[in-house]
Amino acid sequence: MRIADNLLKLKRIVPKHVLIVAVSKMQPAAALLEAYHAGQRVFGENKVQELVVKRSELPSDIEWHFIGHLQTNKVKYLASFISLIHSIDGINLLKEVNREAMKHDRVIDCLLQFHIASEETKFGMDYEEATELLESELYREMKNVRITGVMGMSSFSDNADLVRSEFKGLHDSFLLLKKRYFNTQEQFNIVSMGMSGDYMIATEEGSNMIRIGTAIFGKRIY
Repeated sequence: MRIADNLLKLKRIVPKHVLIVAVSKMQPAAALLEAYHAGQRVFGENKVQELVVKRSELPSDIEWHFIGHLQTNKVKYLASFISLIHSIDGINLLKEVNREAMKHDRVIDCLLQFHIASEETKFGMDYEEATELLESELYREMKNVRITGVMGMSSFSDNADLVRSEFKGLHDSFLLLKKRYFNTQEQFNIVSMGMSGDYMIATEEGSNMIRIGTAIFGKRIY
């Protein structure tokens, strides 16, 4: 019951308003089932093929989130069922999500991914790019996507002050976007930031959705 114990410990620590997304990438279906039987219903994957396979093997009431970099040619495999895409990093990807969602008569919830870390290898937009997307005619014409918040990944660093400043910057961007574009739209309410190593700092800086893998499942077996 190690996974169940880890989940129970997390739920004792994490504020009640913060949603825990169990990051299950590279974990076997049996591990997800253990978490499921411990009450976890929201799981995040970052590989499309792996997610599609797991969905076919696991209970139908699981809420699946896609949390990794998403290629436009892979959107079609997720569009019929995905609950939330965390990683919208440009207008072309959002356009494809809208196009595929339309085929299934769905509106897919999406988060704008911001690049807040010092590493250049991480994906995401800056504030100006996000505003350009939201002000574009192309976005205004989209009827099958719904922007519900922001996501960002901090630097892989032991410097807590650096990580805190990055999370604070993302939360500030969320508040600015909320005031400027979504002031009357209650659905724009998600700040997805924080993982196993930094979720406490993230929640202190305004996160209400954390993506937790190692702290639930242990180290991944590659």
